Amino acid sequence: MQKKIAMIIAFRDFRDEEYFIPKQTLEATGAEVTTVSTSLPSHQNSEGISGNGGFGKAIGKLGGEAEINVLLKDLKVADYDAILFIGGPGAANYIENEVCHKIAREAVENNKVLGAICIAPAILAKAGVLNGKKATVWSSVMDKSAVKILEENGAIFQNDPVVVDGKIVTGNGPGVAKGFAEKIIEIIH
Repeated sequence: MQKKIAMIIAFRDFRDEEYFIPKQTLEATGAEVTTVSTSLPSHQNSEGISGNGGFGKAIGKLGGEAEINVLLKDLKVADYDAILFIGGPGAANYIENEVCHKIAREAVENNKVLGAICIAPAILAKAGVLNGKKATVWSSVMDKSAVKILEENGAIFQNDPVVVDGKIVTGNGPGVAKGFAEKIIEIIH
């Protein structure tokens, strides 16, 4: 049976590799990927629909474009086998987003696979779903703020590229995008 995966990205400045590489990897296994975001472009008709029937294109940090299929507020967690939060500078805007927190909690409550890469595990931590769970997140020598968010919210930080704890998969940045996707595939199949 075809697996359905929702990938949540920032409308501006998602991390291109963390979206495109996992999307391609997941689709290669026959998964159906739905792209979810918050904002809408300004060139829409009164129904909020752009000319091509979608919700416009999100723009990655490196200039990649991703067609938005579903708005964040309209995402129905029960319709998917996995929910993935993609990182990048724009994802930092989602760390305090209550809609994202609700989605993460619903994914866990409904026994869905929940993934987050780069800065996005901080969203999961703020949602309360990493309490007592092993996880990783993006950090650098100069910036450990995301690690602090995980630890302050009860996560057991591991300085590893990809960490799996039950049905929660976290990755620490664009360099592990393929490995992150491969772990998601292992769990959902």
